[in-house]
Amino acid sequence: MDQGGMQLGMNLKSIVPHQEYLLQGSILDTAQEVLLHRLRGLCDNAEMPPETFHDHEMVFLIKGTSPQPSQPVLFRARKSLDHPESPWHLRYLSQVEDKLRHTLSRSCIDVGCSDNVVQFLNEMGFRQDHEFVVRGFLFRKGRMKVTVSKIFREQIQEDMKNFSEQLKPLVQLEKTDHRRLQTM
Repeated sequence: MDQGGMQLGMNLKSIVPHQEYLLQGSILDTAQEVLLHRLRGLCDNAEMPPETFHDHEMVFLIKGTSPQPSQPVLFRARKSLDHPESPWHLRYLSQVEDKLRHTLSRSCIDVGCSDNVVQFLNEMGFRQDHEFVVRGFLFRKGRMKVTVSKIFREQIQEDMKNFSEQLKPLVQLEKTDHRRLQTM
């Protein structure tokens, strides 16, 4: 568990297609049970336990090719770890459009896609920026979707780095550019 607390997100799909309104905040781990109890009372289906999720998300970006500096285009590819048979979920989110509202507002496009979405994004020129695992609870209140989640980072890279430090000076471990090896 990397983060010091949980995240609370509220998301409302508007009547306008492909528009998202968002509020986001942080809570301490010690407040999780109280928050979940309160949300259960406020949201629909109070008699049912909240829906849970455990997902792996990869964030890809591509930089603009115009001569003017621009914001990179981001895509988020998400896969359920609880239900590996379910399709990947690909999401595009624009930059925040209206900063004067009480909530953040941005355009979004959500689509289900096949298992080769990562390969497809790489072939389109996107590069993976970062990835994480998120676990949490999902509530619904009318058209609103409320999530309480915690982000877990992939620790294998740090573990490998620490392990390689133990082998120095006998072995110098480093990343290998496999494209260079193929041309030799």
